[in-house]
Amino acid sequence: MEVVTVALAGNPNSGKTTVFNNLTGSHQRTGNWPGVTVERKEGEFEYKGVKFRVVDLPGTYGLTAYSLDERIARDYLVTENPDVVVVIVDASNLERNLYLVVQLMELGSNVVICLNMMDLAQKSGMEIDVEMLSERLGVPVVPTVAHRGEGMDQLREAILQASKRPSKGRRIRYGEEIEGAVGELESMLSQLETGYPTRFMALKVLEGDPEMVGKLPDGMRAEAMRIVSNLEREAGEDAETLIAEKRYGFIHGLVAECLRRRPSLQSKMAFSDKLDRIFTNRYLGIPIFLFIMWLIFQLVFKLGNPIADLIDAGFARLGETSGTALKAIGAPGWFSSLVSDGIIAGVGSVLVFLPNIMLLFLAFSFLEDTGYMARAAFVMDRAMHALGLHGKSFIPMLLGFGCNVPAIMGTRILESRKDRILTILINPLMSCSARLPIYTLFAGVFFPKHQGLVVFSLYLLGIALAVVMARLFKSVFFREETAPFIMELPPYRLPTLRNVLTLMWLRSSLFLRKAGTVILGGVVLIW
Repeated sequence: MEVVTVALAGNPNSGKTTVFNNLTGSHQRTGNWPGVTVERKEGEFEYKGVKFRVVDLPGTYGLTAYSLDERIARDYLVTENPDVVVVIVDASNLERNLYLVVQLMELGSNVVICLNMMDLAQKSGMEIDVEMLSERLGVPVVPTVAHRGEGMDQLREAILQASKRPSKGRRIRYGEEIEGAVGELESMLSQLETGYPTRFMALKVLEGDPEMVGKLPDGMRAEAMRIVSNLEREAGEDAETLIAEKRYGFIHGLVAECLRRRPSLQSKMAFSDKLDRIFTNRYLGIPIFLFIMWLIFQLVFKLGNPIADLIDAGFARLGETSGTALKAIGAPGWFSSLVSDGIIAGVGSVLVFLPNIMLLFLAFSFLEDTGYMARAAFVMDRAMHALGLHGKSFIPMLLGFGCNVPAIMGTRILESRKDRILTILINPLMSCSARLPIYTLFAGVFFPKHQGLVVFSLYLLGIALAVVMARLFKSVFFREETAPFIMELPPYRLPTLRNVLTLMWLRSSLFLRKAGTVILGGVVLIW
């Protein structure tokens, strides 16, 4: 059977994950990109006798390698050269989303645009001429409402047709000054074998892309910098800004042609804006967030712990029964101990965390699908940013007071590698519930008159150490990571049960495969 490789690209919060889940269903697998902690998702689907392998690229706003996610996405597109690149575009925010589309066309990718969230665009009074947009860009455009599954068959058909007849896409002209510099760089870069189209690489060198400039030999790099300096001197502005202005100028003209707004709806405040007046309010935002976190805490630990206790008791009983049975049939003592105290106890010690992990990811998936997760990051960002962390880092840190294992698994909601590693490193300093009996025992023995104060001070000490260590780790390990921080608030959406459960299961199964094997191996080794 013919196999077609499809890459899904798009801005964060454009609905890319929902499109991926709709296309691939249960035929998914999750892991990490080679050598990094960024999550990699792949899936498959069949359509009209053709098998499609779908790779979900990290969400990115562009193809300049300022961040690890952007570098992964660009390297995959160049080295793997997928047959089709489906770009998920938020229809309610065309101008910003089309910036990535323009760069993908410059890269020479076979692009299909999935114009998602059409329902939100229509509610905002937008009327998009899809046929004109497709004609002006020279690539297929498919309108969809992914969370309802609308337009998915049309998208599959567009992918199939694009795999047979690759689209070229429209080439942007940047004006005489920039085109002259691009031409000089292209003739120079044609001597190198980099795998990138020479025009794309020339534009990235003009933009000062550190990875592209680093690929140039010393002599060629000096000549390239001379060309860039000449352009900036003639134009009176830095080259990166000039190119961005030209791209947005093209996109602005395109949107003006293809988009109409109904005047009667322009004055109305969007539903999302009304909710944001409450959820991101200066005074109400944090109390509401803390209340929602309290609900998650109760769901994960009050509901999950009794189930975990049942699993623990069940495996303890199974271990005793199997040990007795093996001894009864004359098995050696060490073998029956290995089975009951090593293997069965090891599996039990993995599965005992599963209820909490699944409930945690169920809550996270629900909050992500509704759009509230970005608001949670927003209201906590000022405090967390002082530590060099994303606002979302507060959530796994808070959950660390219940149990560090699901809390550390919860760092997968963080997009940045730096934020994930920093949060993982300081999370064990949050005093989990399992430590409270130990604190109480030692405080009662050594400080009987100040027991409550000592236990409370231990919790505060953990928090204070977390603050100090976060700043220390950031200054030591991540000094050079200065990518711009972008906080985007997507519109609120009604979550779909299928998408929430799919996200929950993918993340929970990853725990079983990755952490579970380590825990099981550790228990057997200790035995």
